[in-house]
Amino acid sequence: MMSDLSQNPSQIASAFETGAVSHVGRIRSANEDNLVVRPEFGIWAVADGMGGHENGALASATVAAAIESIGKTQSAPDLLARLEHGVLDANATLRRHIAEGNGAAMGSTLAVLLVHERHFACVWCGDSRIYLIRAGQILQISRDHTEVQEMVERGVMTAAEARLSPRRHVITRAIGVHDVPELDLDSGEIEDGDVFVLCSDGLTEHVAEAEILEVAEERGAQQACSALLALTLQRGARDNVTVIIVRYSRRDDRTTQWMPNRRMQETDTP
Repeated sequence: MMSDLSQNPSQIASAFETGAVSHVGRIRSANEDNLVVRPEFGIWAVADGMGGHENGALASATVAAAIESIGKTQSAPDLLARLEHGVLDANATLRRHIAEGNGAAMGSTLAVLLVHERHFACVWCGDSRIYLIRAGQILQISRDHTEVQEMVERGVMTAAEARLSPRRHVITRAIGVHDVPELDLDSGEIEDGDVFVLCSDGLTEHVAEAEILEVAEERGAQQACSALLALTLQRGARDNVTVIIVRYSRRDDRTTQWMPNRRMQETDTP
């Protein structure tokens, strides 16, 4: 029912500490989340499937497999391009599955952290989140692709109301839902001591950002993942729970040029 992963390949041991955990939760009968932990390639990802049991699990597994297939790359643009190709392939696979009548409604969120040398890029679709913890502060890098987030941005609803809305889990984007997947991208330079947290909404449904900050700062990466899971389970864990924590602890003088921040679409891919 629970997978507990901690990878520390020798080639990146001095740069990254990684922890990860995925759990079915207290209510669901199956875990429809999937994760990717490949620090040797500079890739970490969380995918949260939807469509019910087998369809949701298949959707997130398809997306995760596409991310896993990226492998070693030579540059930041190459890494980003391979991610885009992988997402497009996964989307096409899910669309074919739906067209064949095997899943009327299925798809998956995606939250990805890419790292090349001293720079990072975050790519996301749906409501799985990416946080950056730096200098005692926690920042949500990703923007939720949800109905309530759009209403908050239009001034129709407050953030507090959004957290309590019965439609807070209705997402507006997912891999496999449309013929052309739409993802967002943000990037920046890594600083020594930075901590990235990737998670499905099963965590943030029960655990506040301030609590994520406190736990991640006080514990090692794997211990923090386990503690956040335990806290979620203690509070009911109504959904599957997946958390990845990546801590950076080395600096050098190399630089990386990512493509400018932009929205990733099919037209961006050669």
